[in-house]
Amino acid sequence: MNEALVIIPTYNEIENISSIIDAVIALPDNFNILVIDDASPDGTQDAVKAKIEQYPGRVFMETRSGKLGLGTAYIMGFKWALDKGYKYITEMDADFSHNPQDLPKLYHECKDNNADMAIGSRYITGVNVVNWPMGRVLMSYFASVYVRMITGMPLRDSTAGFVCYRDTVLRALDLDRIQFKGYAFQIEMKFKTWLRKFKIVEVPIIFVNRQLGTSKMSSGIFGEAVFGVIKLKLQSLFGKKK
Repeated sequence: MNEALVIIPTYNEIENISSIIDAVIALPDNFNILVIDDASPDGTQDAVKAKIEQYPGRVFMETRSGKLGLGTAYIMGFKWALDKGYKYITEMDADFSHNPQDLPKLYHECKDNNADMAIGSRYITGVNVVNWPMGRVLMSYFASVYVRMITGMPLRDSTAGFVCYRDTVLRALDLDRIQFKGYAFQIEMKFKTWLRKFKIVEVPIIFVNRQLGTSKMSSGIFGEAVFGVIKLKLQSLFGKKK
């Protein structure tokens, strides 16, 4: 069995899912793929099933009853990956905002350079975001500044969703106690990893806004992050690191 898995959550990604699977499978590092689909009504599941047949033993899918949140999709994927014995597990969007060519960089930071978590960072070398409205760029950038101020984490892109984990990190965290489902999920995973003194590395990437399909971001998801960061910090101060 291959040691590296890429988890791709989907909801209505028919325009992108086949192409992103092809791009990941074509990489030289033999990544397997797990798609977590939230009952997409647009045919996403049928497209994935076709890829499962095209790439037997390389592409897998788990389906859910509806839109249950990004965080819970990844938790489901993490548990699946650990149960199957994968050593390196990467989160990735379906819409090509995360360039598949950057996957090996994150993977090899963990496999070869002893990182426990490798983050595809938009802000480690400036602001490397393409085709986002300026308002969203500012919101994302200052969200990471805000997280850094509140939590003390020395990360430039704490809200990044392009992340490779060693299995040891995911086994050390109590995945059933991860609280947040949206934007704040990414912050919580990094914060709890940092509290346990795992080695976290940021790898510069260029983030490109999706060209096909519809963004799932909302003001409610962002609001969860703003107040969730304070909750996480307070819990850490009172010893609730799980």
